[in-house]
Amino acid sequence: MTGIHVSGPALFARYAYPPNELGYCGADDPSALLRQAAGTVTEQDRGRAQQFDGAWPYLEALAWGAGVDDPLDPRVIEAYWLGGSLLDSVNSEELVAHLRHEFGTRNDGGLLPDLDGRDRALAHHSFHVLAVYPWVRLLRKHGAVPLSILQNCRIRWGEVREVGDEYAEVESSPLAFDGNRLTRGPKAIEHVRWNVDGIPLAPAPVRGNVVALHWDWLCDSISVKQAEALDHAEEAALEIVNLRLRERRM
Repeated sequence: MTGIHVSGPALFARYAYPPNELGYCGADDPSALLRQAAGTVTEQDRGRAQQFDGAWPYLEALAWGAGVDDPLDPRVIEAYWLGGSLLDSVNSEELVAHLRHEFGTRNDGGLLPDLDGRDRALAHHSFHVLAVYPWVRLLRKHGAVPLSILQNCRIRWGEVREVGDEYAEVESSPLAFDGNRLTRGPKAIEHVRWNVDGIPLAPAPVRGNVVALHWDWLCDSISVKQAEALDHAEEAALEIVNLRLRERRM
């Protein structure tokens, strides 16, 4: 399972590779992240995470809050992508202030400027996707496109149903929007990749395993407890979004 005998840089690469392959964030050499995900880590690779300017401020906040020296400590990396008790080490108001400092000039249309004491901000990827990115503000006007981006960009979990040479079928709960609330909808099958040219992003999936997904990739096998932590972190972000939707601020 995630976090067992996996270095922080390798664990980071497993989840960072999918958007990097698409050219959305990070450096211009996705193949380096594949090497990194396999555990071949150099000092240059350690610095690659800092080029993910969306993720790095959260890793810093988690390390500071937990009293961990290295933002690439595997406990920090797992908390950012999957959740868990380490998220509680970061004060919500201090996190928002830190993110406003980091993203203030780059935040175009997200909810970050509107957050207040009612909101439970967590140093987690789902919070960044749902509350900091601008897409949630576009749901009512543009529906399917922003919903698709939010769905693919979020880390979600599912159960492996079938495994092929390069792809797997995974049953997972996609995001759903009814015009008023953003929620997790009924389970559906996703067709996701788990290796490229025979190079796996993570150990080969096994039918029946619980796995984590990012964009159209299977990133890792995880435990039921980790899946529950992921849901818990996402629910905190969904609460922020749905509060703003009720208030018709978007």
